[in-house]
Amino acid sequence: MEKQEFGLLGKNISYSFSKKYFEEKFKKLFLKNHSYNFFDIANIEHINSVIDNQNLVGMNVTIPYKQAIIPFLDELSDEAQQIGAVNCVSFKNEKKIGYNTDAFGFEKTLLINKKDHHKKALILGDGGAAKAVRYILNKHNIEHQTISRKSEITFENLSEDLVKDSLLIIQTTPVGTFPNVDDSVQFPFEAITDKHYVIDLIYNPSETAFLKKSAEKGATTLNGFYMLEQQAERAWEIWNS
Repeated sequence: MEKQEFGLLGKNISYSFSKKYFEEKFKKLFLKNHSYNFFDIANIEHINSVIDNQNLVGMNVTIPYKQAIIPFLDELSDEAQQIGAVNCVSFKNEKKIGYNTDAFGFEKTLLINKKDHHKKALILGDGGAAKAVRYILNKHNIEHQTISRKSEITFENLSEDLVKDSLLIIQTTPVGTFPNVDDSVQFPFEAITDKHYVIDLIYNPSETAFLKKSAEKGATTLNGFYMLEQQAERAWEIWNS
């Protein structure tokens, strides 16, 4: 059987959940001809050196290329088109098709602890992941507002009242990721209650400073690990369909 290559496209990717996850999967399934590599490129113009590889079957895409990759693809799935970000590419029949499995993973994560009173949400950050979060909140008719440096409500002017009124908080920025584990976005934690469900999409560390401070106020908290597992499984399905 010919060689099948997979990989992660990104910039400065020294540690990755995906590589470890898929290499373990290949071992479990005795797929000796499969490999998973890093495609670490300085800018998107260098992408042809990656996608011209004849053995490439599938690719995950991470920061900062989830939007930049779109012009280089032949087709987008419905959700990737609506979200405007791609984190998974399938190479089939000489076509490069972009998908968004972040949405699938986030939806699974949301539903673990979502209660009926989680009707309003705050999305912290406005990158590619935030786009997938918005798509799923719309699907579940959950009102939401984005808090970012450029939005109408910023981290500087976010009020306690708005936090008290928004019982679902999704932290999508990279602030607090290893090794900067003591960092957190500016946030009025005093307004967090035991009715809040706080999701931080970071998975390393397993409990960010943001989640720790939220948990101290009684909130239900969850990190991004389950979302990653779910989106990786979805990617594997897509590549093998």
